[in-house]
Amino acid sequence: MRHWLGAIALTACGSTSQTPALAPVSSPAAPASAPVYATSKLALPGGDADGVGMDYLLYNPRTNSVWVPAGNSGAVDVVDVASGKLTRVEGFPVREMERRGKKRVVGPSSATLGAPGTVYVGNRADSSVCAVDEVRLAKQSCGTLDSMPDGIAFVSSTQEVWVTTPRDKSIRILDAATLVQKAKLDFEGEPEGFAPAPSRGLFYTNLEDKDVTLAIDVASHKTVATWKSGCGEQGPHGLRLDDADGLLLVACSTRVEAMDIAHDGAIRGSVDTGDGVDDFDFSPTAHAIYVGAARAGRLVIASLDAHGALAPLATVPTAEGARNGVVTADGRVYLAHGKASELIVIATPYK
Repeated sequence: MRHWLGAIALTACGSTSQTPALAPVSSPAAPASAPVYATSKLALPGGDADGVGMDYLLYNPRTNSVWVPAGNSGAVDVVDVASGKLTRVEGFPVREMERRGKKRVVGPSSATLGAPGTVYVGNRADSSVCAVDEVRLAKQSCGTLDSMPDGIAFVSSTQEVWVTTPRDKSIRILDAATLVQKAKLDFEGEPEGFAPAPSRGLFYTNLEDKDVTLAIDVASHKTVATWKSGCGEQGPHGLRLDDADGLLLVACSTRVEAMDIAHDGAIRGSVDTGDGVDDFDFSPTAHAIYVGAARAGRLVIASLDAHGALAPLATVPTAEGARNGVVTADGRVYLAHGKASELIVIATPYK
């Protein structure tokens, strides 16, 4: 989740509903004994010449929906998995920013499940975090930070929203009810990725520019463990937790690793994915990870055993730039394909 600097304009919008068609895409031929991975595309409204800016997606199992913070469109697109209907939650500010001489419009970029009834949305345009009613799909109260939010995560044990703010090397902790900032945690690197572990009283994140993964005590706010990720110069990105087996899954740019959190972050297994990995998803029910490699243009599915061994199950062609997939209860994977203003949807047999 790289960050855009500078600012020129700020605007906001209202709320509508649309149901774009799912366009079928032919899947590569496979042996009769092999699973078939049917692939389709879901067009997103509101894009510009650069497409629709997307970063973190969210699957909400309570409503069986995929939430797509659609940056430059000023909306969060919510897709009903069963019907394919797309509803837009609008009214989020957008802002034009410049980086390395190129202008880009940013807006809502991340979402996380809160307590039942609530989804939280982070917005890079105005550095806000807003609550959204997950049933009525209505924007509610917001809190504003003094630094641009990247990833956001709800910590149920403390009823807080933790927000990574890598531009100033910090994490902000907000009260979940009021979205007022309670604390700021400072680090010597840029926090990237998140995995709350309420049952353990811990919050995991990476310092991307230091190539390390941290365990933070949610009560004392102290860093209680620092583990070398081994991802190299580009550092670690997304994180997922297999709480039952005590494994922390860490995404490097070209692979995913399994860390043993009970044994000083020892790497128990890894799987190569191809280049361009940022965020990814993990299903504890299927014991599988789903990794979109944007530069390689493929989705890699791998099994995870209780000891941390990762074994590839399938590699499915997608498109260059397709990334940050989330998996639904029925085994469908939704990947952000921003430059084409679409989601790529892949049906898998791993439910």
